[in-house]
Amino acid sequence: MTLQAEKVTITVRKNGSLLVTGDVVILDHTGNIIPRINDKPNVALCRCGQSQRKPFCDGSHKMSGFIDPVEPPVAPPAP
Repeated sequence: MTLQAEKVTITVRKNGSLLVTGDVVILDHTGNIIPRINDKPNVALCRCGQSQRKPFCDGSHKMSGFIDPVEPPVAPPAP
């Protein structure tokens, strides 16, 4: 019997956080586990740098006016 790892998905939210879904462990720069704030299946990570709960999002991007960079052009499909 083989165990299959749960797929982790990271969704970049428009002008907002990174939504991480799946069985993931978040480590600090020294390798210590950062406890999750709740038991939800998702975790939102800050990307604006203004959160008071880093690395987690607290919604500060809304007040700070964080805006995504201009979207890169989409590459044409390979022939």
